[in-house]
Amino acid sequence: MLSVLIVSWNTRQLLSTCLRSIAQYPPDRKYEVIVVDNASHDGSAEMVRTDFPWVRLVEAGKNLGYAAGNNLAFGLATGDTLLTLNPDTEFRDRALEASCQRLDEAPDYGSLAIRQRGMDGNTQRSIRGFPTVLNLAADLLGFTRLFPAADTYFLRQFDYDQEQPCPQPMATFTLFRRTALAKVGAVEAPFDPQFPIFFNDVDLMYRLHLAGEKCLYFPEATVWHHGGEGTRQVKKSMIWESHRCLMRYLWKHHAGGLAPLALFPLALVVYLAAFVRAKGYHAGFQT
Repeated sequence: MLSVLIVSWNTRQLLSTCLRSIAQYPPDRKYEVIVVDNASHDGSAEMVRTDFPWVRLVEAGKNLGYAAGNNLAFGLATGDTLLTLNPDTEFRDRALEASCQRLDEAPDYGSLAIRQRGMDGNTQRSIRGFPTVLNLAADLLGFTRLFPAADTYFLRQFDYDQEQPCPQPMATFTLFRRTALAKVGAVEAPFDPQFPIFFNDVDLMYRLHLAGEKCLYFPEATVWHHGGEGTRQVKKSMIWESHRCLMRYLWKHHAGGLAPLALFPLALVVYLAAFVRAKGYHAGFQT
């Protein structure tokens, strides 16, 4: 069984399009759709309740963020395959079933990602490596432009037309085996809430990587993605949140040995970049 898990905040029309596309191109297997509404004020919850009675709607009561909202959905899911899906996506063919079939055929992989296309039809850059102090410094200092092989985080050379293992895809569409998630903690709450909006997917994929669970990039299936429709509503806050979560990730996974000597100056650069990009300070995401 497939569980499709969607966390939504003020994306009423896009969520409606997403759910209609699932109904139009459902998988051949038994499936469920769980929508967690993070206290939207645009009528999203009422729209789901009225137009899609077959969807399990969970009203969080407040904006829990992406990680905690997804954990709420995972805790209710019953499928042996679980899909994190953004509400600003849609299907235009049978990509859901094709994805499930491909993961079924690849027992050596614990998760699967597919091609993401923007509304302009272009393939979106949705695959990255895992950030480290070293690869971030290499990019900041320009080494990755001189030596493309040194680009182990942004993966600008990634071939989006070739099926291959990938380190960490955007959680916009990531298909997980329940058995893989069980290796890194509770399947009912796989995301670390210290990363409420950003880097929760990076953290989860890194933990799966450490557990020996690989992710397969499958370009034959496509999901269409508008991109950033939720976070765009509070852009300044999200700029700061993304930079803070990057540093939290580095402190969590790469703070051993002499790393703190590099993390402190890197933090100064990261927070200065946040200040410049956001044109000022912001506290970031607050529950």
